[in-house]
Amino acid sequence: MLSGWFALRCKPRKEEVVCAQLSLRNIEVFYPRIRVQVINPRAASVRAYFPGYVFIHANLSDIGFNALQWLPGASGVVSFGGEPASVPDGLIEAVRRKVDRINGSGGEFYDGLKLGETVEISSGPFAGYEAIFDARLPGTERVRVMLKLLQKRQFLVELPAAQVQRQKKSPNI
Repeated sequence: MLSGWFALRCKPRKEEVVCAQLSLRNIEVFYPRIRVQVINPRAASVRAYFPGYVFIHANLSDIGFNALQWLPGASGVVSFGGEPASVPDGLIEAVRRKVDRINGSGGEFYDGLKLGETVEISSGPFAGYEAIFDARLPGTERVRVMLKLLQKRQFLVELPAAQVQRQKKSPNI
C-alpha cells in the first residue's frame, strides 16, 4: 500500500498549476512558499521554498502512479528504482514550522541591506546583538556581518539571512 506523503516534481514555475489540478482531484497538497524581501516592486514577493516540487498526501494505489506523471505541469513522483519515495510525516511538519518561522520573521532574503548598515540579530546564538552588514553570500541564504564583541573587537560572522533584520529606528525624543 503506497499511502503517505510524496514529493511531486513540477515543470519550471508550474507549481501553482499542479496544486490547482491536485485540488480538483481532492488530493491534499502542501506547497511551501516563503515571503521574500525584494528591491524591484514588480518582482514576486512570495517564492517556492522548494522550486519545482510540491508534496502530496495520498494513497498512490487509489490515484494511480501514472496519473500523476501525466498531470498538466507535473513531471512525476520522485522515485528511486521505480518505487515512489515517501516523505516522513515528521519532515513535512518540520518544513511547515520552518516556513512559518521564516514568514513570521518577515521573509528570507535581505537584498535591500547595504554595506555598513546596522542590523540586529533576531535569533540564534547571537540573538539581541547589533552588527554591521557586510555582504550577502552568493548562492546561499546566508549573510556576513561584522559583530562587535569583547572590548569592542569586531569579528566577521556568517549567519542564515533569516536571523538578521534591519535595525528598527527609534523615534527621536
